[in-house]
Amino acid sequence: MAYTLFEFPLADEAATGALATQIAGRLKPGDTLLLEGEIGAGKSAFARALIRARLGRIEDVPSPTFTLVQTYEDAAGDIWHCDLYRLSHPDEALELGLDEAFETAICLVEWPDRLGDVAPKTALTLAFVAQHDQHHVTVSGPAFWADRLRGLDA
Repeated sequence: MAYTLFEFPLADEAATGALATQIAGRLKPGDTLLLEGEIGAGKSAFARALIRARLGRIEDVPSPTFTLVQTYEDAAGDIWHCDLYRLSHPDEALELGLDEAFETAICLVEWPDRLGDVAPKTALTLAFVAQHDQHHVTVSGPAFWADRLRGLDA
């Protein structure tokens, strides 16, 4: 069962990056983050900042809109950044190898609605909303995430 754990205002891209950096250090292989929100809501900015924080360096992190998946080698295990916007059926996600990645990598999934029932039940969901010049994110997931994310601030 998923619970709303936190809600944060995101004043700008720097605030989005700061939140991503805080979450990055709390992730381990087998964790999946489902990044929901319309185009321009902050999903890719969050993913880019999280990947750079995990890698500890400035890395070119293009949106995987056309490639569907970009992978990055992290000391703790691979990071998969996925953009499933162009998929039309959950089976296509399985063809990409996501089922195995969900168990062995840190996965950041944009447009997770394309996963259907394939989405991991243990995933953390970040729902980004952009209204006028205000952005915010609602973080929800299974109860165990509350302890792992304790102390976050944005």
